[in-house]
Amino acid sequence: MSGTLVSAAELEAALDRVKVCDIRWSLTDPGHGVDDYRSGHIPGAVFVDLDADLAGEPGPGRHPLPPISVFAETLGRLGLSTSDRIVVYDDTSGAIAARMWWMLRSIGHDQVAVLDGGLQSWVASDFPLETGEVEPVPSRYLPLSGYTGVVGHTSLDDLTVIDVRDHRRYTGEVEPVDPKAGHIPGAISIPLSENLDESGRFRDPEELAGLYSTLDDVALSCGSGVNACHTALAMVHAGREMPAVYVGSFSDWSRRDLPVAIGPKP
Repeated sequence: MSGTLVSAAELEAALDRVKVCDIRWSLTDPGHGVDDYRSGHIPGAVFVDLDADLAGEPGPGRHPLPPISVFAETLGRLGLSTSDRIVVYDDTSGAIAARMWWMLRSIGHDQVAVLDGGLQSWVASDFPLETGEVEPVPSRYLPLSGYTGVVGHTSLDDLTVIDVRDHRRYTGEVEPVDPKAGHIPGAISIPLSENLDESGRFRDPEELAGLYSTLDDVALSCGSGVNACHTALAMVHAGREMPAVYVGSFSDWSRRDLPVAIGPKP
C-alpha cells in the first residue's frame, strides 16, 4: 500500500491487515454520511464524522483543526494506533476522505492511503458491503508530532495560493455558505475536479505532475480546509513534496476584514 492511493482490488486483498475509515459527508446534508454508512459500508470500516472527528469548534473558519490532543483521543476511540496501516474512503472521489489522509500525514503517520474512486469503485468491483455499525476496539494513539504544513491568512503573501473550489465559487457567481463571494486576491483557480479522470479516479502521476509543474511555494485553499487536502494528495501522488494547506481557507478569509476578488482573474 502506497502513501497516497489504493485500488479496490488492493484493498480487498489486504482487508484483514488494514484499518478502514468511512468518511462520507455533504455540505448540503452533513447527516447523510452516517445514514448511508449504516445502509452499507466496506466490511470492518468505522464511520468518521468530518464535523465531530476531523474539525474543532468553528471560528472563524468552518473546519479548523482540532487540538492535537483531541485528535489523538479521537484516533484512539476509532481503534487506531500509530502502527496501523489505514485506508480512508468516501463517495466523492476522495474530496472528503483526503482530509483525514492529510491530517494523519501532517502528524507523521505515513501509512495511510485513500481508496481511489471511492466507495463506487468498491461496489463496481462486486465486492461485498455490510450494514449496521462497527464498534471499534479503543486503542491509544500517541501522535508522532504536532500538525505540520499548516499556514494561516497572514502567511500567504509569499506563496502561490491555489483555490481548489468549483470555478463558479472562485469567480463569485455562487456562494452557498460563506459571507462573501469571490476569492483571495492573487489566488489561482485549479478546481479539484482537475485531479480526476472521467471515471472519478485520480489521473496518472505524470499528468498531475504536468498540471502543477510550474507552481512552486504552494498553499492550498478551498472553502473550509477540507477539499484542499484532495489537491495535496494529488500533488504527493505526482511526486511532489507535501504542499502547505491554508486550513481556514475562504471560510476564514471571508469572515475577516480582508479584500475579496471577483471574476475569473487572480
